[in-house]
Amino acid sequence: MRMTTAQALVAWMIAQRSATLGGDEVPLFPAVFAIFGHGNVLGLGTALQERREEIPVWRGHTEEGMALAAVGLAKAAHRRQVGVATSSIGPGALNMVTAAGVAHANRLPLLLLPGDTFVSRAPDPVLQQVEHYGDPTGTVNDAFRSVSRYFDRITRPEQLIATLPQVARVLTDPADAGPVTLALPQDVQAEVHDFPDALFTPVVHHVPRPRPDRRSVAAATETLRSATRPLLILGGGVRYSGAGARALEFAQRHGIPITETTAGRTLVPHDHSLYAGPLGVTGAASANTLAAEADVVLAVGTRLQDFTTASWTLFAPEVRLVHINAARFDAVKHGALAVVGDADATLADLAPGLRGWRVDPDWTLKAATARSAWDAHIDELRAPDGGAPTYAQLVGVVNELSGPTDYVMTASGGLPGELVGGWRASGGEPTMDVEYGFSCMGYELAGAWGAAMAHDAGLVTTLLGDGSYLMLNSELFSAAFAGHPLVAVVCDNDGYAVIARLQRGQGGEPFNNFYADCRTLHANPPRVDFAAHAKALGCAVFTAGELSEFADAYARARTAATVERRPAVVVVGTRPSSWTEAGAWWEVGVPQHLSGRDAYDQSKSTQLRIARRD
Repeated sequence: MRMTTAQALVAWMIAQRSATLGGDEVPLFPAVFAIFGHGNVLGLGTALQERREEIPVWRGHTEEGMALAAVGLAKAAHRRQVGVATSSIGPGALNMVTAAGVAHANRLPLLLLPGDTFVSRAPDPVLQQVEHYGDPTGTVNDAFRSVSRYFDRITRPEQLIATLPQVARVLTDPADAGPVTLALPQDVQAEVHDFPDALFTPVVHHVPRPRPDRRSVAAATETLRSATRPLLILGGGVRYSGAGARALEFAQRHGIPITETTAGRTLVPHDHSLYAGPLGVTGAASANTLAAEADVVLAVGTRLQDFTTASWTLFAPEVRLVHINAARFDAVKHGALAVVGDADATLADLAPGLRGWRVDPDWTLKAATARSAWDAHIDELRAPDGGAPTYAQLVGVVNELSGPTDYVMTASGGLPGELVGGWRASGGEPTMDVEYGFSCMGYELAGAWGAAMAHDAGLVTTLLGDGSYLMLNSELFSAAFAGHPLVAVVCDNDGYAVIARLQRGQGGEPFNNFYADCRTLHANPPRVDFAAHAKALGCAVFTAGELSEFADAYARARTAATVERRPAVVVVGTRPSSWTEAGAWWEVGVPQHLSGRDAYDQSKSTQLRIARRD
């Protein structure tokens, strides 16, 4: 088929299909987010226009925002579908690097198609070209290399034939999933080539389920059978494998208490008798208490990042770690006994060797007992007490008014601790996205736009602070214009409150976080009218002062978003220094002369360097 490079790429994307966790066949690439410029408008832009009925193209308003929307789409689709983002060369391309970092840190598939400078070099230096004195082949798109799982620059049309299968492999692989960048020089986009018909044959991608090595299964079985206080940690890999039901069955059969990571949150029904709560700094004291007593930890599908492990101070020094993960890179961390394989398939393979084995009932009972105490603590934090609402109180209202198929999101600041630690899930399909791998301010709004496209079973609600709103809000208009409903709860506490908390908590002086501590030449500096701003972006807007007002405003916002098919924004002033604390440590560099240094040294001395394998 004789076509341009851009036409071939678009035709290939249309031909790619995907099987969902439920077995339905859907487009692998359900949406393209685009801002056109001189690097992509005539090549890729023309190709997309010609096939616009077959692959939807959505207009973004910042390149970072639209790429973050693509990331949010992939998370809501449980990595079974992939968002695409294309930009011009230069600043348009570089604006997407942050989104690539989010996708890379969170192991989420993303296809980036930035325009690039001319391969011919005839018009050099072209508009927006950054010239490297010693390397004429280098362009700004090389910045994507450090945040891409797969990077290629297409300098000849026929290179697509070799690279596109690799693109599909990375985007659908359970171990390698992450961002793919194809840099597209604008002259090459327009070049024609006779492509083989087979390149455009429809393909349905089924995510593979690699099974573990039998020896590692036998070793894991032996380790678990020797445990008296085992603990099960469920991570994002359980979600993407669709292994939630099997994990619960596994725990139930053997009486093992269950905890969740941030990425694995809402896999377990809150009232499950074995649920100890979420683990780590932003988790629950109940789960952390069990983690400190566990003699064997079975981690499934998790990166075991610092917020999950409290910078590796949660576990006892003698703990033995068994790690099931599709990625060997993660499975071997901290000297774990690595069992490399799909979460669902591996838990099934463990079953025969553990037949008849069950944990001491006293240990099993500790999960419900400890979580009951944590629930009582959360109930106290959620109770109305007058004055401006706290984050915990707002999360309680959203939790109470949300249905079992609704979807909740946040990313940065203090809200991850409130959502992860305090949310009570009904179970079933995972319904939470807390982007705390890269903790990207602004993801809350842009990612919610993408999630609203993919999650059509219920309403998407995103919670964010005033700082994140000011960081990146333009995709509210994108969602309003496109007709995608969502609710955004904007919590105004007058600054970067959680970082100010970190300053003060370690003995530092409040500086440059709350507006009261920032430099200004005004005696009475201006403040943002978030309600007026959101209204100007095409959103339905509601405001609240007290907690009862917020409950009413949030309920009306849900109705408005659904009926009017646009974002509804609830603006509420919140207390700047009320937090849900799980009692876990997080390592940050504390200067020797600050008062927090003694506590830092004490916690550092308990940090687990490497877990035992025997």
